[in-house]
Amino acid sequence: MSNYFSNPPGVASPGANGAAQSPLSPTGAAIPRSTALSNKLNSVLSASYADTDIRDALGLLDDRGIKNTPETRRQLRLDVQKEVIESNGKIVQDFGKVAEQLTRIGTVISSLNNACEEMRKHITLATQETAPVLEEATTLMSQRQEVETKQQLLDAFSKHFIMPEDELLSLTSSAEPVDDRFFHALARMKQIHKDCEVLLGSENQRLGLEIMEQSSKNLNSAFQKLYKWIQKEFKSLNLEDPQISGSIRRALRVLAERPSLFHNCLDFFAEAREYILSDSFHIALTDVAAGQEGDRAAKPIEFSAHDPLRYVGDMLAWVHSAAVSEREALEALFIGDGGELARGFEAGVQSEPWSRVDGEEVVFDGKKALNDLVSRDLNGVARSLRQRVELVLQGHEDPVTIYKVISLLAFYENTFSKLVGHDSSLVSSITSLQQFAFNHFETLMQDQLAVLSAEPSGLTPPADQSTPQFLNDALDILTSLMKAYDSSFGHEPTNDASGENKFTPIIRAALDPFLELAKTSSNAISNKTSQVVFQVNCLLSVRNTISPYPFACATHLSPISNTLTTLRTNLLEIQHDFLLNSSGLHVLLTALKPFTPPASTTKTQPSSPPATPPLEKTPSHHPPDLATIPSLPEFQPDTLSSISQQLDDFLPSALVDATENLKAIHSPALVKSVTEEAVEAFCLDFEFVEGMILGADEASGKSTVGEDGEDEEEREGEEEQLGEEGQVESRRLRRLFPRTTGEIRVLLS
Repeated sequence: MSNYFSNPPGVASPGANGAAQSPLSPTGAAIPRSTALSNKLNSVLSASYADTDIRDALGLLDDRGIKNTPETRRQLRLDVQKEVIESNGKIVQDFGKVAEQLTRIGTVISSLNNACEEMRKHITLATQETAPVLEEATTLMSQRQEVETKQQLLDAFSKHFIMPEDELLSLTSSAEPVDDRFFHALARMKQIHKDCEVLLGSENQRLGLEIMEQSSKNLNSAFQKLYKWIQKEFKSLNLEDPQISGSIRRALRVLAERPSLFHNCLDFFAEAREYILSDSFHIALTDVAAGQEGDRAAKPIEFSAHDPLRYVGDMLAWVHSAAVSEREALEALFIGDGGELARGFEAGVQSEPWSRVDGEEVVFDGKKALNDLVSRDLNGVARSLRQRVELVLQGHEDPVTIYKVISLLAFYENTFSKLVGHDSSLVSSITSLQQFAFNHFETLMQDQLAVLSAEPSGLTPPADQSTPQFLNDALDILTSLMKAYDSSFGHEPTNDASGENKFTPIIRAALDPFLELAKTSSNAISNKTSQVVFQVNCLLSVRNTISPYPFACATHLSPISNTLTTLRTNLLEIQHDFLLNSSGLHVLLTALKPFTPPASTTKTQPSSPPATPPLEKTPSHHPPDLATIPSLPEFQPDTLSSISQQLDDFLPSALVDATENLKAIHSPALVKSVTEEAVEAFCLDFEFVEGMILGADEASGKSTVGEDGEDEEEREGEEEQLGEEGQVESRRLRRLFPRTTGEIRVLLS
């Protein structure tokens, strides 16, 4: 019991530490016992039952099923120690068995060590004997592996850089066809030639140079073979077949890598096609091939040679049809595969740097190449066409037909420009033919002028001042020309900023010389009125002819209208003079000219205010010398009475006579308007003369107001003052010239 309740570790016993004396303890014996108990209690109370060791111990006690009795508690330690001693004994027995087994194992290990030592000795001896053999075998294996590697490299090199004999034969031999095998071999040879650049960058450049030299020779032979094959195919190529051989298109794409050969091939093709098309054109013209008799069932183009327009039109239509067919047949070669050809040319320029012009980059334009080739194919046809058209034009003298040919050529020039380009030789030929035709047209016009000039009788103006026959003929020709132009180009815009159109040179050649000739011929007319009327009739005919055609009016209507305006002014003066001379008023105006104010004239323009206001309304404004008017010879009684009588005789038929004076003019509206303005000017002149007469009477102090109903007493007073002789004198001017302006206007209205 004393051990079971022994002090826990760390609690001092009273004997050992000399327990402290309690002041409450009565005796010294009670103090140690009380302290031991308190220590036990403190130890028990301070113990942590959460400690894993205590919990495990309590768990073991619980598993053993020990009942908590005082007897059990006293025997617990002994029982536990007994069990521990028994367990230790069993362990010692077990370790004894283990030691015995270990001794056996040690013996076995010793035996094994001895056996291993024996084997080691045998292995060392065997190694010493086999080492040379293994070293030799290793060397042989390394050599074998190296040889195999070299063999693989040689096989790969040979396979890539050396072409088999059969492929090389198909590439260079002219006996072999140009088929897929050829193109495949050519592509491989080009790849070999390109890959030789890698060999040239290695240490052994000799091999690369040899292979590149050999591949270059093979490539040149292959392209030569391809070039000759294409030439051969071109000879038998049928462009009428809508499906051109695919092998030819492929061959051309490949040959583009050699620009010089490609252009030579195109030149050969152009020459062959030029001959073929020229022969076809000849057959179409004559229906007979060279050295053969053709089929007479079809009518040749020259059958219609009697009609120049149809003949030229049929030839141009044939050329256009041939150009369209040629372009459609060749379009697949240059447009559909234009990208391939461009890439081939790019590669060819790199391989043939001398093909560049002044260092410029050569870029393949498929459309331009097509247009050039079609144009070259038609060169022979163009030459033949030009010769025949020139012959036809030279042998024809109808200017209208010549101009229709010019219009036809202009139409086809525009058509061919869209088809083969503006720079083609075919378009140049058409343009030169237009110029030739226009020059011939001008020559015909000049010949007509020369014929007219050689016969002066034909230039004499008609007696009725109408338009001369040569000008009417020229206007008829011009009308036909304008109709032809209007049907072809009437709705097209002008060509330049000046407003001139394609018809301007024609109208200048066909009209201007004849107008000038008519103007020159009018100088032969001595009578001014007839001369002006003749010129007006000519210009009116021209204006009426060109007015329906805006393209002709653009350049000629304005000058003609300006000239007509000037001539109209001359006609107005002529009519005015006619009225003045026919009425006798011209004599009075001439006599009154010194009395005219400086700022005014007797012949005022129409619709202008009177030159001098009516003097009877403003008597204070009359010049002081008006009194001398009655003394003028023209205002003597006999003369003035004669003029007044002439005026009375003139007035009833004045308008008819004035209109009759200009009856030769072919425009009644012009005659009417000019006559009306001349009558107005005549009325103003008469108003001036009337004012002068009234002013003269008033200035003389001898008024005739009594005749107008003034105061009779005032009139009688004046008569007494002046006398009978003065009264007669004061009334004579007005009495002798009684007409008033109002009467004149009524009679001439």
